[in-house]
Amino acid sequence: MSKVRVLILTGLGLNCEAETDAAFRMVGAEPEQVHLLDLLEGRAERKLSDYRILAFIGGFAFGDHLGAGFVFANKIRWRLYDQLVSFIENGGLALGVCNGFQTMVRLGMLPGFDGDYRTPRATLAPNDKLGYRDAWVKLAVDPDSPCVWTRGLTTIDLPARHGEGKFLAESPEILERLESGSQVAVRYVDADGNPTQDWPHNPNGSPDAVAGICDPTGRLFGLMPHPDAYLYPYQHPNWHRDKHQEGILLPAEGAGLAIFRNGVEAAAAG
Repeated sequence: MSKVRVLILTGLGLNCEAETDAAFRMVGAEPEQVHLLDLLEGRAERKLSDYRILAFIGGFAFGDHLGAGFVFANKIRWRLYDQLVSFIENGGLALGVCNGFQTMVRLGMLPGFDGDYRTPRATLAPNDKLGYRDAWVKLAVDPDSPCVWTRGLTTIDLPARHGEGKFLAESPEILERLESGSQVAVRYVDADGNPTQDWPHNPNGSPDAVAGICDPTGRLFGLMPHPDAYLYPYQHPNWHRDKHQEGILLPAEGAGLAIFRNGVEAAAAG
Protein backbone atom coordinates (compact mmCIF):
# COMPACT_ATOMS: atom_id res chain seq x y z
CA MET A 1 0.00 0.00 0.00
CA SER A 2 1.38 3.41 -0.93
CA LYS A 3 2.08 5.85 1.85
CA VAL A 4 -0.41 8.57 2.71
CA ARG A 5 0.81 11.82 1.18
CA VAL A 6 0.52 14.87 3.45
CA LEU A 7 0.74 18.51 2.41
CA ILE A 8 2.22 20.78 5.09
CA LEU A 9 1.68 24.43 4.22
CA THR A 10 4.65 26.57 5.27
CA GLY A 11 6.02 30.10 5.13
CA LEU A 12 4.87 33.62 5.90
CA GLY A 13 5.54 33.39 9.63
CA LEU A 14 4.58 29.78 10.33
CA ASN A 15 7.20 27.86 12.32
CA CYS A 16 6.07 24.32 13.24
CA GLU A 17 6.85 22.58 9.96
CA ALA A 18 9.77 20.50 11.28
CA GLU A 19 7.90 18.86 14.17
CA THR A 20 4.75 18.37 12.06
CA ASP A 21 6.80 16.74 9.33
CA ALA A 22 8.49 14.51 11.92
CA ALA A 23 5.14 13.48 13.44
CA PHE A 24 3.68 12.34 10.13
CA ARG A 25 6.88 10.49 9.19
CA MET A 26 6.94 8.70 12.54
CA VAL A 27 3.50 7.21 11.84
CA GLY A 28 4.35 6.10 8.32
CA ALA A 29 3.06 8.94 6.16
CA GLU A 30 4.87 10.83 3.40
CA PRO A 31 4.76 14.55 4.31
CA GLU A 32 5.86 17.33 1.97
CA GLN A 33 6.50 20.91 3.02
CA VAL A 34 5.25 23.43 0.47
CA HIS A 35 5.34 27.20 0.78
CA LEU A 36 1.83 28.61 0.46
CA LEU A 37 2.84 31.06 -2.28
CA ASP A 38 4.37 28.26 -4.35
CA LEU A 39 1.05 26.43 -4.18
CA LEU A 40 -1.01 29.54 -4.97
CA GLU A 41 1.18 30.60 -7.89
CA GLY A 42 1.50 27.17 -9.50
CA ARG A 43 5.18 26.62 -8.70
CA ALA A 44 4.58 23.56 -6.51
CA GLU A 45 5.39 20.14 -7.91
CA ARG A 46 1.96 18.78 -7.00
CA LYS A 47 -1.59 20.07 -6.71
CA LEU A 48 -3.73 19.97 -3.59
CA SER A 49 -5.72 17.09 -5.06
CA ASP A 50 -2.57 14.93 -5.07
CA TYR A 51 -2.62 14.72 -1.26
CA ARG A 52 -4.80 12.86 1.25
CA ILE A 53 -4.11 15.08 4.25
CA LEU A 54 -3.70 18.85 4.49
CA ALA A 55 -1.87 20.19 7.56
CA PHE A 56 -2.25 23.77 8.80
CA ILE A 57 0.61 24.27 11.23
CA GLY A 58 1.31 26.56 14.17
CA GLY A 59 3.23 29.81 14.22
CA PHE A 60 2.38 33.43 13.55
CA ALA A 61 1.30 33.74 9.92
CA PHE A 62 1.76 37.35 8.82
CA GLY A 63 2.62 38.19 12.42
CA ASP A 64 -1.03 37.65 13.41
CA HIS A 65 -1.73 41.18 12.14
CA LEU A 66 -5.47 41.84 11.67
CA GLY A 67 -6.11 38.74 13.81
CA ALA A 68 -4.50 35.32 14.09
CA GLY A 69 -4.80 33.35 10.86
CA PHE A 70 -6.82 36.08 9.14
CA VAL A 71 -4.43 37.11 6.35
CA PHE A 72 -3.28 33.53 5.71
CA ALA A 73 -6.91 32.44 5.41
CA ASN A 74 -7.69 35.26 2.99
CA LYS A 75 -4.78 34.26 0.75
CA ILE A 76 -6.33 30.81 0.49
CA ARG A 77 -9.87 32.12 0.17
CA TRP A 78 -9.16 34.20 -2.91
CA ARG A 79 -6.74 31.90 -4.72
CA LEU A 80 -7.37 28.30 -3.68
CA TYR A 81 -10.85 27.94 -2.24
CA ASP A 82 -12.50 25.96 -5.05
CA GLN A 83 -9.63 23.46 -4.96
CA LEU A 84 -9.86 23.30 -1.16
CA VAL A 85 -13.58 22.57 -1.15
CA SER A 86 -13.09 19.94 -3.87
CA PHE A 87 -10.33 18.36 -1.77
CA ILE A 88 -12.67 18.11 1.22
CA GLU A 89 -15.64 16.85 -0.78
CA ASN A 90 -13.45 14.13 -2.31
CA GLY A 91 -12.65 12.75 1.13
CA GLY A 92 -9.54 14.69 2.08
CA LEU A 93 -8.55 15.09 5.73
CA ALA A 94 -7.22 18.21 7.42
CA LEU A 95 -5.54 18.97 10.73
CA GLY A 96 -5.09 22.48 12.09
CA VAL A 97 -2.95 23.18 15.15
CA CYS A 98 -2.96 26.53 16.96
CA ASN A 99 -2.49 29.11 14.17
CA GLY A 100 -3.68 26.38 11.82
CA PHE A 101 -6.88 25.95 13.83
CA GLN A 102 -7.39 29.71 13.72
CA THR A 103 -6.95 29.63 9.94
CA MET A 104 -9.41 26.76 9.45
CA VAL A 105 -12.06 28.53 11.53
CA ARG A 106 -11.56 31.83 9.69
CA LEU A 107 -11.87 30.03 6.37
CA GLY A 108 -15.12 28.35 7.41
CA MET A 109 -13.69 24.82 7.15
CA LEU A 110 -14.75 24.42 10.76
CA PRO A 111 -17.39 23.81 11.96
CA GLY A 112 -18.39 22.88 8.39
CA PHE A 113 -22.11 22.44 9.04
CA ASP A 114 -24.15 20.97 6.16
CA GLY A 115 -21.05 20.71 3.98
CA ASP A 116 -20.55 24.49 4.07
CA TYR A 117 -16.78 24.96 4.20
CA ARG A 118 -16.84 28.58 3.07
CA THR A 119 -18.79 30.45 5.75
CA PRO A 120 -17.03 31.35 9.03
CA ARG A 121 -19.26 30.57 12.03
CA ALA A 122 -16.78 31.17 14.83
CA THR A 123 -13.48 32.81 15.71
CA LEU A 124 -10.54 32.45 18.07
CA ALA A 125 -10.40 35.62 20.15
CA PRO A 126 -7.73 37.00 22.51
CA ASN A 127 -7.33 35.10 25.76
CA ASP A 128 -9.27 36.37 28.78
CA LYS A 129 -5.95 36.92 30.53
CA LEU A 130 -4.41 38.99 27.78
CA GLY A 131 -1.01 38.01 26.49
CA TYR A 132 0.77 34.93 25.24
CA ARG A 133 0.35 31.87 27.46
CA ASP A 134 2.81 28.95 27.19
CA ALA A 135 1.98 26.03 29.50
CA TRP A 136 0.84 22.42 29.48
CA VAL A 137 -2.87 21.65 29.68
CA LYS A 138 -4.98 18.52 30.08
CA LEU A 139 -7.64 17.69 27.52
CA ALA A 140 -10.57 15.29 27.71
CA VAL A 141 -11.70 13.64 24.49
CA ASP A 142 -15.39 13.24 23.71
CA PRO A 143 -15.86 9.50 23.06
CA ASP A 144 -18.97 10.24 21.01
CA SER A 145 -17.24 12.64 18.65
CA PRO A 146 -17.07 11.67 14.97
CA CYS A 147 -13.49 13.01 14.92
CA VAL A 148 -11.25 10.41 13.29
CA TRP A 149 -8.15 12.09 14.71
CA THR A 150 -9.09 11.42 18.35
CA ARG A 151 -10.40 7.85 18.07
CA GLY A 152 -9.58 5.70 21.06
CA LEU A 153 -8.24 8.58 23.16
CA THR A 154 -9.63 9.57 26.55
CA THR A 155 -7.39 12.25 28.04
CA ILE A 156 -4.19 13.78 26.78
CA ASP A 157 -1.63 16.28 28.10
CA LEU A 158 -0.37 18.77 25.55
CA PRO A 159 1.47 22.10 25.57
CA ALA A 160 -0.62 25.15 24.69
CA ARG A 161 1.07 28.34 23.54
CA HIS A 162 -1.05 31.13 22.19
CA GLY A 163 -2.46 34.59 22.82
CA GLU A 164 -5.66 34.20 20.80
CA GLY A 165 -7.30 30.91 21.66
CA LYS A 166 -10.71 31.75 23.10
CA PHE A 167 -13.25 29.91 20.95
CA LEU A 168 -16.29 32.08 20.28
CA ALA A 169 -19.18 30.81 18.18
CA GLU A 170 -21.21 33.15 16.01
CA SER A 171 -24.26 32.55 18.21
CA PRO A 172 -25.46 30.34 21.08
CA GLU A 173 -27.25 28.25 18.46
CA ILE A 174 -23.96 27.49 16.70
CA LEU A 175 -22.37 26.35 19.96
CA GLU A 176 -25.42 24.24 20.79
CA ARG A 177 -25.24 22.60 17.39
CA LEU A 178 -21.58 21.80 17.96
CA GLU A 179 -22.47 20.27 21.30
CA SER A 180 -25.40 18.25 20.00
CA GLY A 181 -23.32 16.83 17.17
CA SER A 182 -20.41 15.99 19.50
CA GLN A 183 -18.18 18.17 17.33
CA VAL A 184 -16.36 19.55 20.38
CA ALA A 185 -13.78 16.79 20.16
CA VAL A 186 -11.51 17.98 22.98
CA ARG A 187 -12.05 20.17 26.06
CA TYR A 188 -9.83 21.74 28.68
CA VAL A 189 -10.22 19.95 32.02
CA ASP A 190 -8.97 20.55 35.55
CA ALA A 191 -6.87 18.22 37.68
CA ASP A 192 -9.98 16.15 38.48
CA GLY A 193 -10.88 15.75 34.81
CA ASN A 194 -13.80 18.19 34.83
CA PRO A 195 -14.32 20.61 31.91
CA THR A 196 -13.46 24.10 33.06
CA GLN A 197 -13.32 27.72 32.04
CA ASP A 198 -11.00 28.55 34.92
CA TRP A 199 -7.43 29.66 34.35
CA PRO A 200 -4.83 28.15 34.21
CA HIS A 201 -6.44 24.81 33.27
CA ASN A 202 -8.32 26.65 30.53
CA PRO A 203 -5.62 29.03 29.24
CA ASN A 204 -7.92 31.31 27.26
CA GLY A 205 -11.41 31.22 28.82
CA SER A 206 -13.13 29.36 25.97
CA PRO A 207 -16.84 28.87 26.82
CA ASP A 208 -17.74 25.24 27.54
CA ALA A 209 -14.00 24.56 27.74
CA VAL A 210 -13.70 24.19 23.94
CA ALA A 211 -10.13 23.29 23.01
CA GLY A 212 -10.77 21.84 19.54
CA ILE A 213 -13.59 20.97 17.16
CA CYS A 214 -14.18 18.82 14.11
CA ASP A 215 -16.58 19.04 11.18
CA PRO A 216 -19.60 16.67 11.05
CA THR A 217 -17.64 14.09 9.01
CA GLY A 218 -14.87 13.98 11.60
CA ARG A 219 -12.21 14.32 8.88
CA LEU A 220 -11.43 17.99 9.57
CA PHE A 221 -10.05 18.73 13.03
CA GLY A 222 -8.52 21.78 14.65
CA LEU A 223 -7.26 22.40 18.17
CA MET A 224 -5.28 25.04 20.01
CA PRO A 225 -2.83 22.84 22.01
CA HIS A 226 0.11 21.29 20.15
CA PRO A 227 0.18 17.50 19.57
CA ASP A 228 3.19 18.16 17.34
CA ALA A 229 5.14 19.25 20.43
CA TYR A 230 4.66 15.97 22.29
CA LEU A 231 6.09 13.25 20.06
CA TYR A 232 8.62 11.81 22.51
CA PRO A 233 7.90 10.82 26.12
CA TYR A 234 10.74 12.93 27.53
CA GLN A 235 9.09 16.11 26.20
CA HIS A 236 6.53 15.94 29.02
CA PRO A 237 7.46 18.18 31.99
CA ASN A 238 6.98 15.27 34.43
CA TRP A 239 9.24 12.89 32.55
CA HIS A 240 12.35 13.36 34.68
CA ARG A 241 10.40 13.04 37.94
CA ASP A 242 8.35 10.03 36.82
CA LYS A 243 11.30 8.00 35.60
CA HIS A 244 12.66 7.96 39.16
CA GLN A 245 9.35 6.89 40.71
CA GLU A 246 8.69 3.22 41.39
CA GLY A 247 5.51 1.78 39.93
CA ILE A 248 5.08 4.42 37.22
CA LEU A 249 4.89 2.96 33.72
CA LEU A 250 6.62 5.38 31.40
CA PRO A 251 5.05 5.82 27.94
CA ALA A 252 6.85 4.53 24.88
CA GLU A 253 6.06 7.66 22.87
CA GLY A 254 4.66 11.14 23.30
CA ALA A 255 0.88 11.16 23.53
CA GLY A 256 0.51 13.69 20.73
CA LEU A 257 1.68 11.13 18.21
CA ALA A 258 -1.59 9.19 18.56
CA ILE A 259 -3.49 12.04 16.90
CA PHE A 260 -1.28 11.89 13.82
CA ARG A 261 -1.45 8.09 13.70
CA ASN A 262 -5.25 8.17 13.83
CA GLY A 263 -5.44 10.64 10.98
CA VAL A 264 -3.03 8.71 8.77
CA GLU A 265 -4.81 5.41 9.43
CA ALA A 266 -8.18 7.01 8.60
CA ALA A 267 -6.75 8.45 5.38
CA ALA A 268 -5.27 5.08 4.39
CA ALA A 269 -8.54 3.29 5.10
CA GLY A 270 -10.57 5.83 3.14
